Amino acid sequence: MDSNASGASEHVPESGKGTDMTHTSTTLILSAGFSSRMGDFKPLLPLGGMTVLERSVSLFRSAGVEDIRVVIGHRAEELQPLLTHLGVRGILNPRYREGMFTSVVAGAETIADGRAPFFVIPVDIPLVRTATIRHLLEEYEEGRDDVLYPAFQGVRGHPPLIAARHAREIVKWRGNDGLRGALGQWEDGSRSIAVSDGHILNDMDTPEAYAGLLEKVTRYEIPTEAECMALLEMLLPADSPIIRHGRAVADLALTMAGRLNRHDYDLDTRLLEAAGLLHDLARAEADHAQAGARLLREAGFGAVAELVASHMDITPGTGVRITPHELLYLADKLVQGDRRVTLSERFRVALERHGHDPAILKNVTNRLHAALSIQTRLEATLGCPMAEVISRQ
Repeated sequence: MDSNASGASEHVPESGKGTDMTHTSTTLILSAGFSSRMGDFKPLLPLGGMTVLERSVSLFRSAGVEDIRVVIGHRAEELQPLLTHLGVRGILNPRYREGMFTSVVAGAETIADGRAPFFVIPVDIPLVRTATIRHLLEEYEEGRDDVLYPAFQGVRGHPPLIAARHAREIVKWRGNDGLRGALGQWEDGSRSIAVSDGHILNDMDTPEAYAGLLEKVTRYEIPTEAECMALLEMLLPADSPIIRHGRAVADLALTMAGRLNRHDYDLDTRLLEAAGLLHDLARAEADHAQAGARLLREAGFGAVAELVASHMDITPGTGVRITPHELLYLADKLVQGDRRVTLSERFRVALERHGHDPAILKNVTNRLHAALSIQTRLEATLGCPMAEVISRQ
């Protein structure tokens, strides 16, 4: 399922759209294989406080999918008690030794007379985000779509969402390339749906890949730079000044965090970079800080949402230590467009423009005072003026 996507839809999910679909879809989790390349039994390996199989089931449950079926074969007797505990249906594939497509067939046979679309996903792709599943369900159009594929940066991943009418034809497929070959019959009626979820491409076939997922699950709420850019490109033109501003803010936030980390801080630079890149992603909305935070929470990036929510208005702390929220706030106020500036330069125009409006002037003044307070503490910690910090020399 890793062929290049073409014409990926860039629709952003709308709240409430597709609600009924989340209760009328089925998921087939393929968990019957030998795990031979891994050297250990993948479904029962730990990942983020639960087993890999439990995480896969939890993903679809959290997206509103109630009908979850797990195809089992190798070591089925060990998996069945877990399936019973999870309340999901187990489907025994007696032909599992013949390859993964036999598990697809075994699962498809159980829904061949159904009407609901169905997902198919191997158990070893366990970190797909809930937002991705919801997005596919929201985009699915009964009677029009044959297959929907999530696509990250133009590359299709898992899980495809397949129209129920094709289950019987998948069971009958005798061509090459397994499920990919079967789904290829309906390419003209299929769509790629752009998502900001790199995990649709991340499997755990090898010990090295598993080790990578163990690290990624600890930072699950922090998007990579590539995921940040994918989300921005779903919302904004590629040449948007908002994207350029975000890059400049992220760059300055990293500069300041790097200096602070040399003074007994332990700031998460990846979190700050993501927050800088994404802080204005909802710039066109009223109260764009809160609107952006809501969008980020829906996308599964809760840790970043917390910083973005306070980037317009903040109550500075009274202690010496500078928080990530304060650092993002200050970085944003020290960048005009994509250019680093002093606070006096940044606020000069706003103070002059709104001098006749006491209410607006008060807001502008409060923001300036907050930025100055944070800047003073940062300068004291670093032992140098802000002009030196923002200099690119």
